[in-house]
Amino acid sequence: MTTDTMTERSAGGTQSIERATHIMRVIASRNSTGLRLVDISKQTKLERPTAHRILKCLMAEGLITQSPETRRYFLGRLIFELGLAASSNFNLRDICHPALVRLAERTGDTIFLAIRSGADSVCIDRVEGSFPIKTLTLDVGTRRPLGVGAGGLALLMTLPEHTQEEIITANALRLSAYNNLNMPELKGLLQRCREFGFALNENVTPGATSVGLPIRSRSGEPLLAISIGAISIRMTRERQRELVSLIRSEIELLENSLDDRAHP
Repeated sequence: MTTDTMTERSAGGTQSIERATHIMRVIASRNSTGLRLVDISKQTKLERPTAHRILKCLMAEGLITQSPETRRYFLGRLIFELGLAASSNFNLRDICHPALVRLAERTGDTIFLAIRSGADSVCIDRVEGSFPIKTLTLDVGTRRPLGVGAGGLALLMTLPEHTQEEIITANALRLSAYNNLNMPELKGLLQRCREFGFALNENVTPGATSVGLPIRSRSGEPLLAISIGAISIRMTRERQRELVSLIRSEIELLENSLDDRAHP
């Protein structure tokens, strides 16, 4: 085997891994309802035969599963098992959880913690307040394109503009699934958030409003985001500012702790 042939096979293997990972991320973003082959092909920009071949391999390894009734694809049991094995190495949720509890007790609303994962945000914790009408717009584990929801906006709004543009373009085909969001609208939301100084989401879930701020690493990168969601009637402009002030106070306490204690 020549060196050139080995290089070509290596490149092909890397591409296959990238495509498989992309497919799993896309499925994860809609795992509550699952995705059809046509949806996966469209969102990953892969030809259907290619997407189907990768899906068959992922199914054989237990990384995804397919409903025999609907033919929709979901994450498989092996993902859950691997997550359990890795969980002890990630303590960000443990560090932040007390802050979420304090915010829920003070506001009565639902508090969310999201982490950036490439071009996505992932909800890693949720604490419900005492107010009887809940806005449970995210479950723990929910994956969304960055810019969707207050947590995703908070993570996206502080990134460099060229990075924002790359992420929005990469997610363009996925945005419409969230109340028909599109690229120009998302860019407008980001501009408004920058003017306000905090993330504000009034668009994704009708009747619900959320505000959020990023938690930055010592280098200034947005690492996590805390957001508060409530029914829109409770979210006057004055209360939005009050909630943001409460979040900001907790974040100031958290940022040093994350650098000192968080791993990996």
